[in-house]
Parts: sequence; structure tokens; C-alpha cells
Amino acid sequence: MDLQKTVQPQVPEFKPYSPGLAIEEIQERYGLGRVVKMASNENPLGTSPVVHKALTEHAALAFRYAQAGTPRLCRALAEHLGVPQECVVAGNGSDEIIDLLVRVKARPGRDNIIAFSPCFSMYGLQARLCGVEFRQTSLNPDFSFPWDALVALADENTALCFVTTPDNPSGYTPDVEDLKALARRLPPQCLLVVDEAYMDFVEDPSAHSLMGCLDAFPNVAILRTFSKLYGLAGLRLGYGVMPAWLASYCARVKPPFSVNILAEVAGLAALEDADFVRATRRAVSEGRQYLRAELTEMGFTVHPSQANFLLTEMPAAAPLDAGEFVERLLQRGIIIRPMGSYNMPRSVRISIGSAEENREFIATAKEILADA
Repeated sequence: MDLQKTVQPQVPEFKPYSPGLAIEEIQERYGLGRVVKMASNENPLGTSPVVHKALTEHAALAFRYAQAGTPRLCRALAEHLGVPQECVVAGNGSDEIIDLLVRVKARPGRDNIIAFSPCFSMYGLQARLCGVEFRQTSLNPDFSFPWDALVALADENTALCFVTTPDNPSGYTPDVEDLKALARRLPPQCLLVVDEAYMDFVEDPSAHSLMGCLDAFPNVAILRTFSKLYGLAGLRLGYGVMPAWLASYCARVKPPFSVNILAEVAGLAALEDADFVRATRRAVSEGRQYLRAELTEMGFTVHPSQANFLLTEMPAAAPLDAGEFVERLLQRGIIIRPMGSYNMPRSVRISIGSAEENREFIATAKEILADA
């Protein structure tokens, strides 16, 4: 028997996730000593010194299993957010929470999941892997959300609706009233999952997030992550806030030690470092304004964003396309994200870097366009 033919039939059709290029990869490819990475929406300031200290002090505990369910972190998150602890589920990145929600809530071969297009690839990947139909409707040309078209996808078998805000890759951030209206319009059995991975960078979160009014919306779950604002992308730590009954079901089926002991230590320390959080928000806000102004002056179309990245389109008069622009940046040691995989061949996404990185990117981009 050919064992390869015994896997789930949908698996061979999958394509691997395409992450941003790694610094080491570009150093090796072009023989570079220094590389600036502005492609993966990471924290421009790195990781908090308080977290560094906590990890050093607890490194010797790496041989221990973490406490199942990550109760200390869940308790700290509940206090930080002002929500009941029984509504918080910590995971190995918010990816794990997405996986749990799909497997717990959606019935294979019967239910469907709805979302906009484009969206975070994990929504569709996990749906298809679990044998659940994945339905999408395209964003408006300006990247705003066509709510009516999304609701029209739903029926009596719609288990989950995923919405990302601020959205990736555009940074578009709908008003909280729009999210409330969506939650009311969805079928009663449908859970609205609002992925707020970038909400920490929004100027006024209360005007855009449902976190403060979950009591009024028992059909809503919210996802957040430590990867962006807190600079813990490499430790894989995220969480969901959801109805207590659903959190209980997720906890029952979640691998007990999926959040490792050092990730929990880092998360607890990160929540305590208010100075680092303020510095990161300031760096992102100032960097976003600087890059927007400079890119606009260079002729790029820059879409409105409240996230830690900007979606831009190449100048109409540019003598090279987005792919060539990205390649020439790579040759000079700067990584940004081409949007070809999103069917936007003239667009690039630029993560906000440190002040020095932002200036270096702009100077190099000007040189490339002038030399083209």
C-alpha cells in the first residue's frame, strides 16, 4: 500500500505558509553583514529589558513542565483587560487559538466559516484541514469592509466568522459600532471571532475594539498576541477572550503544555513593563507618520493604517515594478514584504522599524528609484 495516498485528500493541495524572509537568509544570499528587516510586523524596539531579565532568571527552569492551562498568565491577562479569568485561554501564539476555535466550534463536512479576502491565511488553512467549507468575499477597492456581502455568505450552518482589525495587509480599522452591528446580524449559532493582533497600536482602542463590551455580545471572541506590541514573536504566545463555556471546551482539548514555561514568564514580565509599551507605541506612531510623509512625497500611494505597518503602491511613474523594487532593497540589506501573494503585484507592505531603520529604508528607496 502507498501510504502517501492514505492522508486526508485535501492535504496535498495545501501550499506552505509564506513568511517574511529571515535576516540570516538574506545575509547568506548576498554576503551581507547587516540586514534591516521591515517585513514581518515585529516590534521595532525588540524585546523589553524587563523580559530579558525575567528570562535570564528563569532559564534554569527550562527542564520543568509548565503549569497546565497557564493559570498565572490567564489571571494576569484577566486583570489587565478587566475580564473574567474563566474567559481567557492562552495559546502557542494566537494561531493555536484559531485552530482550537475551528476544531471545537465547526463540524466537519457540515459547517462553514466566513471571512473577507484577503485575510490571514491560517483561517482558511485550519478550516480546510478540518474539512470545513471556507467562504470569502472580497474587500472593497479601498480595503474597507463590505459588511452586507460578508453577512450574505452566512447561513444556518455558519459556525465562525473571522474579522481582522486592524486588518492585514492594509491596516484598515473599522469603527466599533460596525462590529456591534455585525455581531447582531450574524445567525444565532455563528461565533464572531475578531482578530485584534494589531489593536495595541490603535490610537483609541475603545473606538474600535469590542473588548470593553463583551458582556453584551455572547457570540463574540477576541484574539490577541504578544508578538507585536510586546516583542515576543519568537516565543509564540497569544490568547483569546471568549464566552466562559467556550473557553472551558478549548481548555479541555488544548495540549496541556502548549505554552512553554519561559513564554509564560516572558508574558507576565511584559505585562508589567508599562515603560516599554509606551516607548513602543510612540516609536510606531512616530515611525508611521514619518514613513507615510516620505513615501507620499516619493509618489507612493499609502493606504490609511492604524497598525505597525503600511500598505503602499509603487509610484505610477516608477521605472520598476514592486518585485524589482523589493529585490534591489534585498541586495542592499533591507527586507520588506511584496504583496504578489495577495494578488497585488504593484504593492508592498512595510513594517514600521526603529527611527534609524526607517531613515535607512527611505534613503535606500530614494537611491533605487533614482538609479532605475
